Amino acid sequence: MEIALVVGLLIAAIILFATEKFSVDVVTIGLLVILCLSGILTPGEAFEGFSSDFMIILASVFVISGALSETGLLDTLGAKLVRHTKSKTSFIAYTMFVTGTFSAFMNNTTVTALVTGPVVGICRKLNISPSKVLIPVAYSSILGGTCTLIGTSTNVAVSGYMTSVGMEALHFFEIFGIGLILCVTGMIFILLFWKKILPDYKEGSFAEEYKIKEYLSEIIIKEESALIGQQAFRSDLNRWNVRIIKIIRGKDELIPNRFTRLELNDILLVECKMEDLIKIKESAGLQVLADTISNHDIQSDKIRLMEILVTPGSILADKSLKEVRFRQNYDLVVLGIHRFRDTVSQKIGSLKFKIGDVLLVQGTEESIDAMKHSVEFSVVGDFKVNMFKERKGIFSALAFFIAIIAASLQLVPLSIAFLTAALLTVIVGAITIERAYEIMNWKLLVLIGGMSAFGTAMQNSGASEFMAMNIVSLLGDFGVMYVLAGFVILVILLTQPMSNAAAALVVLPVAIEAAQMLNSDPRTFAIAIMLGASVSLITPFEPSCILVYGPGKYKFVDFIKAGVPLTIILLTIILLLVPVFWPL
Repeated sequence: MEIALVVGLLIAAIILFATEKFSVDVVTIGLLVILCLSGILTPGEAFEGFSSDFMIILASVFVISGALSETGLLDTLGAKLVRHTKSKTSFIAYTMFVTGTFSAFMNNTTVTALVTGPVVGICRKLNISPSKVLIPVAYSSILGGTCTLIGTSTNVAVSGYMTSVGMEALHFFEIFGIGLILCVTGMIFILLFWKKILPDYKEGSFAEEYKIKEYLSEIIIKEESALIGQQAFRSDLNRWNVRIIKIIRGKDELIPNRFTRLELNDILLVECKMEDLIKIKESAGLQVLADTISNHDIQSDKIRLMEILVTPGSILADKSLKEVRFRQNYDLVVLGIHRFRDTVSQKIGSLKFKIGDVLLVQGTEESIDAMKHSVEFSVVGDFKVNMFKERKGIFSALAFFIAIIAASLQLVPLSIAFLTAALLTVIVGAITIERAYEIMNWKLLVLIGGMSAFGTAMQNSGASEFMAMNIVSLLGDFGVMYVLAGFVILVILLTQPMSNAAAALVVLPVAIEAAQMLNSDPRTFAIAIMLGASVSLITPFEPSCILVYGPGKYKFVDFIKAGVPLTIILLTIILLLVPVFWPL
């Protein structure tokens, strides 16, 4: 009975993680509550993961990464390394090298967010399409994280689970050798085939650039509008390729059908291109609610347009424009939103924004320039430079470096070394304590802590043993390598609907149980699964890929075309070399 419950909860979690019907932290806490009420977990077991040292390591890395970003140190170093490149191939190579190096010691999503804006700006100077560079940026940030223990949250989570089941924790540079091979292989693959496998979405003029994306916007029907009385699906808006998503009529919200007619003062939630917004603005009787678009041109000497990317730690993440008082605080008007993967059907003002959303904003030159220096957003297509706090930035980097050395030499525990470094960055003012709490990825921390407890539940209930026996009976006759390959392929597939860390923590208990049944080293299985979860590049659902999806103007198939062959190559390397570094 307990096995059936745990397996059922596992399937339900995978479905809920994939559909995102509920937030991942809500799903995780729900799982823990059910497991405690059923008696499979004690309260102590359920919340043990939240008090472990690997949670301290993750939280400290968030703070240190935030401090290095806030001081502008990474922007300055990255700019100096890539500005002097002249050829397109050398620019891609330098960009991947810089991104991969930073990502080995920082959260890869944060690194991608930091370099996306500058890279797009340099692309324009070199006359190279951003679509040729941003996928390499995302991939190198992901692969760079395979080089050290703190390179990704997946590595830290797996190491924490290993210690919870009596195995020795991963050493800081234990995976450096194979991680470097994976990272270099990925970079060589990109450099050899970037002209063939990466799309070349040419950029037109500044105005034409904004006509490419479909944006969500709001318009209101005024008294003199010819739309009054027209059928929603046969109106003038339909001729302009403007799609009506929802009609707000007083206090009612209507989904239009073929019988719906438009009325005076209707607020229409529409999806259209930038050029169509201009047509709406120029049409008598229609008003774009964010009504500052110039009648003659979308830009003038005083009014400018800009795209900004919602990045991790942004004030807009999981909040609406109204909640953050965006217009009042930034003196900018949001004209539209472009979101990867989802169809948006809410008013812009009340929409909860997600990491990776691209906002089309308009404002004065002064407000646009102020946004370029904001640490809350990444400006797409312009070189975002933070005000460089030189001494504080250098001090933060030095504290981080000393912490790494001290932990690597086992002078102090890794968690204490990183916590000390994080504390020092706050004390010297490289980052405020309020900002440190803001940039903390609480959802990820809850997810990892909770899924670690779920692994304990799989062991307590016998579910991990039951699943391991079935996998061993299915593949064991072919040899232990086939069983190992089966688990690595499974975790790669699970990372498509789930986060990398969650997928690894789901597969790990079963894999360790199977290794013990086969009299193999569980550490080999654990490391192979950890690396497999980190090299799944098949779809753009990885946060780093989502961040570049909009700025690169990519299509879903672009990631499949580049990611599938690279994932197969990296999978082969893992299966060949992990047993060499960690014998079975």
